[in-house]
Amino acid sequence: MPEGLRLDTPGVDDGAAIWRIARDSRVLDLNSSYSYLLWCRDFAATSVVARDGEGEPVGFITGYVRPEQEDTLLVWQVAVDRSQRGRGLAAAMLDGLVSRVAREQGVQRVETTVTPDNVPSNRLFTSFAERHRADVEREVLFDGPTFPGEGHEPEVLYRIGPIPPPGT
Repeated sequence: MPEGLRLDTPGVDDGAAIWRIARDSRVLDLNSSYSYLLWCRDFAATSVVARDGEGEPVGFITGYVRPEQEDTLLVWQVAVDRSQRGRGLAAAMLDGLVSRVAREQGVQRVETTVTPDNVPSNRLFTSFAERHRADVEREVLFDGPTFPGEGHEPEVLYRIGPIPPPGT
């Protein structure tokens, strides 16, 4: 974990800051501010927020356990405030979140979708699989034309796992 930061479970009071971090990323599909408030209320146990020394959010990951696959955490969004980039915060948040959800809910697999042009996210999830000695499979989940409008790249599904328990 980068010095001076700590991981925490998000609360409703974090919703506005998380929305701002997502907006300012300029790469995430921005959801409504209301959806981030709901996320912090309904999916806090499967999400994480990184806080600075004053307790302010500087990064987050939102996720949920798949209803049809209760051993799988779907990572929805990952964002790090511009001031904290390049410090390994995204990897620390992902490791911490998966460890917590594995311990508390029995998760053994991680899924996410990444567009082919999102090099940082592709690296994040590939290196996560390598660090945890887990297999990774990739396949297109949604083609670009599936999305409304024009210009959306395909979303490639990453399936990572099984993830060995810590210490093995």
